[in-house]
Parts: sequence; C-alpha cells; structure tokens
Amino acid sequence: MTVFDKNMVVTASFLAAITIAMGAFGAHGLKNMVDAAALVTFETGVRYQMYHCLAILALGLAPVIPKKIKKTVFWFFITGILFFSGSIYLLALNEILPFNATTIGFITPIGGLMFIIGWFYFGYAVFSIKKE
Repeated sequence: MTVFDKNMVVTASFLAAITIAMGAFGAHGLKNMVDAAALVTFETGVRYQMYHCLAILALGLAPVIPKKIKKTVFWFFITGILFFSGSIYLLALNEILPFNATTIGFITPIGGLMFIIGWFYFGYAVFSIKKE
C-alpha cells in the first residue's frame, strides 16, 4: 500500500466516523430544534457524505487503479463533501444558527458538480486504461 493509498483509507475512515456522528446528531439531537424539512435536508448531506467516504475507502484499497486517477477522484470527492454536504448542513441548521446560512446556498450545486465530475472522470479514466 502506498503512502497516498494509506492516507486515503485513513481520511475515509475518519470522515466516515464523523459522518456517523453527524447522522446520530441529526436523528437525535436536531429533532426538537429544526422542522421536519430541515431534518430531511440534513439527512441528505449525511447520506451523500457517507457514499463518498465509502468510495474514497474503496479507491484507497484498489491497488490496480493508477495514482493519478486516485488523486484526481479523491480531490473531487473531498471538495464535493465539503461544498455539498457542508453547505447542506449549514442550510438545514439555518433556523438555529446565529447567521444567515442561505448566503452560501450557491455552493451546494458546486459540490454536487464536483461529485458528478469525480464519478465521470473516474469512469472515463478507468475505461481509458490500456490493456496489458
């Protein structure tokens, strides 16, 4: 396992642990703090974050995928998690935050686009690997 692969696995593991904590917070801690629609929104952020944590984990454990592909996909997914899930969390918590989080709402689709580009790039790059 390369150092970068190890770092991806460790990053995915820590992000997955944080994701589970965020999910528990959303399921239990937010029930009486925000409305039902905000809870659903929060859960969407958690779900997409976990999907991409698992994808990063698989990427780090796949020795046959070239490092350049892994690095590119890793950074698309990390950016997607930060922009998409991060902004979703803030938007869902807007009614209890001391500031208006709706001003960062434009970041959410950018994060979603990072996920989409990451997946398209991954598929195209793996498809383009020359057969041995």
